[in-house]
Amino acid sequence: MSKQAYKFRLYPTRKQEAMLTWTLDRARELYNAALQERRDAYRMAGKSLNYYDQANQLPEIKDIREEYNGIHSQVLQDVLRRVEKAFKRFFARWKSGETPGYPRFQGRNRYDSFTYPQGGSSLTADNRVCLSKIGSI
Repeated sequence: MSKQAYKFRLYPTRKQEAMLTWTLDRARELYNAALQERRDAYRMAGKSLNYYDQANQLPEIKDIREEYNGIHSQVLQDVLRRVEKAFKRFFARWKSGETPGYPRFQGRNRYDSFTYPQGGSSLTADNRVCLSKIGSI
């Protein structure tokens, strides 16, 4: 199976730029909340959460925090996959005897991207990228 990625230079309008920044802020917020939830679950109950435990909570989170309805669902799922990947790398380093470095909370300067894994974007005839819930950039 081969993976293919595309990188585009975007020229968003001010409104789209604000929406991209807003989406990025919500993604970072979800990342930090998922990380905190994993820490709390382990400290309080000795339970390790995984991606599926947290992904199954996304519909409930969207009901409580309606602003997450304005973000494509796969973007939110990818945020949780990043948390999962950070923990897998942490435990792999720990098992190999390296100094592991626990996954960090992400500040504005450290969390600088979000991903549409599949189907959330398309290329238009006039060479613009159309991002789901953001528009044609």
